[in-house]
Amino acid sequence: MRRQKSAEGIVAAAHGGEGPNMEEEEGTGTLRDEGDAGRRAEMPEDTRRAAGGTRERKGWERQASAAETEKTRPEAQTLLEKVVRRENLTRALRRVRSNKGAPGIDGMTVEELTPYLKENWPRTREAILSGTYEPQPVRRAEIPKPEGKGMRQLGIPTALDRFIQQAILQVLTPVFDPHMSESSFGFRPGRGSHQAVKVARRHVESGHRWVVDIDLEKFFDRVNHDVLMARVARRVKDKRLLRLIGRYLKAGIMAEGVVQAREEGTPQGGPLSPLLSNILLDDLDKELERRSRRFSRYADDCNIYVRSKGAGERVMKTITRFLWKRLRLKINQSKRAVDRPWKRKFLGYAMTWHKTPKLKVAPDSVRRVKARICEITRRGRGQSLRRVIGELKPLLRGWVNYFRMASVKRAFEELDEWIRRKLRCILWRQWKKPRTRARKLVARGIEKTRAYTSANNGRGPWWNAGASHMNIAVPVKWLTQQGLMSLLEEHRRLQCLA
Repeated sequence: MRRQKSAEGIVAAAHGGEGPNMEEEEGTGTLRDEGDAGRRAEMPEDTRRAAGGTRERKGWERQASAAETEKTRPEAQTLLEKVVRRENLTRALRRVRSNKGAPGIDGMTVEELTPYLKENWPRTREAILSGTYEPQPVRRAEIPKPEGKGMRQLGIPTALDRFIQQAILQVLTPVFDPHMSESSFGFRPGRGSHQAVKVARRHVESGHRWVVDIDLEKFFDRVNHDVLMARVARRVKDKRLLRLIGRYLKAGIMAEGVVQAREEGTPQGGPLSPLLSNILLDDLDKELERRSRRFSRYADDCNIYVRSKGAGERVMKTITRFLWKRLRLKINQSKRAVDRPWKRKFLGYAMTWHKTPKLKVAPDSVRRVKARICEITRRGRGQSLRRVIGELKPLLRGWVNYFRMASVKRAFEELDEWIRRKLRCILWRQWKKPRTRARKLVARGIEKTRAYTSANNGRGPWWNAGASHMNIAVPVKWLTQQGLMSLLEEHRRLQCLA
């Protein structure tokens, strides 16, 4: 309590307007599916043909400048004051602390942020309000993609910039979120991947048994700044806040001690990036709604459901053109597909082919969790089995909780058997010599002759881990006593609670 009280005392109160301008400007025209009357002529021909997205160039600056001359609400210019209000900053600091995270290029940890703000916040606040604050470059980090499919680029802001971005996020979310599509579920309050999967299953159940699976190519690395800021400026009229967001987008990336300029992209790692991605992709949602398409989108993963393969191919073609011409985004050609839903996966889930489809764990999701289990068990070869099980427990609990909506239980049963065999394999390796193995088997109830025969069979650890003598010597009951949870039993318990 003492620490929390001191944290709340470091932020100064700021007196701003009552709220953001929630008025929406009229959008421009959109492309139609093939077979429609054609593209709506909302622009001159020479403007439509302009290459490289020049129609969006500096559009956000023009919209922000127009806000000074047009009649808008008085509070339209006071969003930045809302960002630096004491209540908003206190909530942002609490959130940044709870998220923890690695330090940025300055090496400041989240724990060191509070004393830093106590000393320097008045000066930082003044720089933000006067428009002179310059965000620091982000630190480049890489994490492996699932199944060894390359590396995912992350940009880690400094603790101070994460704090400021979080404060901006908390002010902008009520401005944009109420106007976003009901079929968008990623990074939004009160929404999540489970709702997206339920909606997808409902579309298939209604007879839309073909899916247009869209995956944007390096989405967070390819976002066009001018296109994005033009959409932010539709609702944000405070030029100072727009300028600050623009500076965060253009903050450089430090890699191997060298700062590289950034002309596009909104790197994953900052609190503001998910909201900005949703603001940009909301144009895609609105276009699909205008076409009366059934879809479910989570961040840059979008599935559109249609009744025939031909319709799916037409949608794929026109949406690909729309994404490039309107948003300057490309679809990943290696991951795109028009296929049956039960042959694809969405957010880790797959479906059965039944008329009323059932949800199940996708094979890729099983392979990924197996790879993580192998990492833990490989590290645990020299440790006690109870300690290895203790490391596995949070992973298994989180995994089964995420897939609690699955109706098909086969994946849980098979994974339970595989995990038990991995643990028996660890024991067999730890026993090392045939004489030790025979003694351990006898101590665990195996008849002496059989124990010595099994210990000297010349087979490898994995074969012996699946053999009957190890199943008898190391039963499920004993593993449960060591703390191992059953995925199948935990899944049943979660479904009873639902």
